[in-house]
Amino acid sequence: MTAGIMELFDAGKKGRGLRAKKEINTGEVLLAEPSYAAVVFNSLASQVCHSCFRRQANLHRCAQCRFAHYCDRTCQTACWEDHKQECAAIRKLGTAPNENIRLAARLLWRRNKDQGLASDSQLVAVDQLQDHIKDLPEDELKKLATDVKNFLRYWSCGTKQHPAEYISHIFGLIKSNGLTLPDQRGLQSAGLGLFPNLSLINHDCWPNCTVTLNHGNQSAVSSTLHSPLRIELRALGKISEGEELTVSYVDFLNVSADRQKQLKERFHFDCSCDHCSQHISDDLMAAAAEGKPSADVVKEVTAFSKETLEKVEKARKDGDHSQVLKLCQECLEKQENVLADTHLYKLRVLSVLPEVLSYLRRFAEAAEYAGKMVEGYTKLYHPNNAQLGLALMRAGVAHWHAGLVEVGHKMICKAYRIMMVTHGPNHSITKDLESMRSQTEVELKVLKENVLDMKNLPMTSSSSADENMKDFLRKQ
Repeated sequence: MTAGIMELFDAGKKGRGLRAKKEINTGEVLLAEPSYAAVVFNSLASQVCHSCFRRQANLHRCAQCRFAHYCDRTCQTACWEDHKQECAAIRKLGTAPNENIRLAARLLWRRNKDQGLASDSQLVAVDQLQDHIKDLPEDELKKLATDVKNFLRYWSCGTKQHPAEYISHIFGLIKSNGLTLPDQRGLQSAGLGLFPNLSLINHDCWPNCTVTLNHGNQSAVSSTLHSPLRIELRALGKISEGEELTVSYVDFLNVSADRQKQLKERFHFDCSCDHCSQHISDDLMAAAAEGKPSADVVKEVTAFSKETLEKVEKARKDGDHSQVLKLCQECLEKQENVLADTHLYKLRVLSVLPEVLSYLRRFAEAAEYAGKMVEGYTKLYHPNNAQLGLALMRAGVAHWHAGLVEVGHKMICKAYRIMMVTHGPNHSITKDLESMRSQTEVELKVLKENVLDMKNLPMTSSSSADENMKDFLRKQ
């Protein structure tokens, strides 16, 4: 797949890059790459399977290290080759170190096994990836030194020892090239992995490709039909032959200066893509309301919103839903007639409100705010952006639960079309959307049939007819 569709090339100031060797269609998979090494976050060690990275209840714990957890014996067996040395190291140390140290160890065990050579499916060996250690500030170098020290205590390979300088190089690789891995619903980050081929793809704030985690399939009766955890690179639109392939390293929903700052701090380069150099959409993301409030008022409300969002995040972590609701409503009230519906801080409040209102089963209100969020997202995001698709899905479900089945169905259908491009037909999110699309379609059909039946009933007084209709809708 890699050899036929894309190739490595010199991308000038950006260094190496990948480009298309032929015309690519929307939604086409350009790359499917199993992880070179991947680990679950320590904080979710007992909630996420260490093999397929699915989040679920009642996982089975490794009887030896008592740290790793799996869906079942099948997942545990599939992961044993990767976990075997880690299991011994955790038992030897008496506890599991942080995810960066565990990932560095897994990477080194894999490298030693492969003798440092690139496999047939790899475009470059892991050692040839950039570590950017020379670009790290002093405080990051101190953290790196601490990680190296802790790593050497954990390392229990026995036959192959490495100098501290080389271990630093490995940590640099992880910091610069590590990819955060989501759970199967795409709602929470579950772990960290390294994918050498993916690491060669350069950034653009308005990319032509997107990256999705495919959690694989370990449920088939025959192990020969099992598929591993892997990332998939999909085209967001048509890509011409010779065109560079790009993905976005950061969320687009930030003004260009903030995105550039994030990219410089995290990945050590200055972004000069069209959207950054031309400041595209910056005006919408920082826009004032149509009433043209004074600059002082906008500044005051913007500062208040930033402070409130920090409080909201803390309340969310504490699980204080009533406080989250109170803060969001106060913030929206302040923003009214001051900040535009596309302003970043307004959209961040609108993204939280439907979630907490749905939790409190106040679906009508959740649907109203979710609709406003989707309107703002649609004006800012790429039409095939996965975040837009997820927002449409949440808004569609909120409308559906609020009894607004037709509106909910349309949103779910739009979300489904986006996810078919970004995630493909076999991803769990796409399958969920397909199921919801079918359910809402059936409900709409039943509603329309019942409304027609009611129209054919004998004439009654208008008040009686209204009561019949209300009673019917309540039952629905």
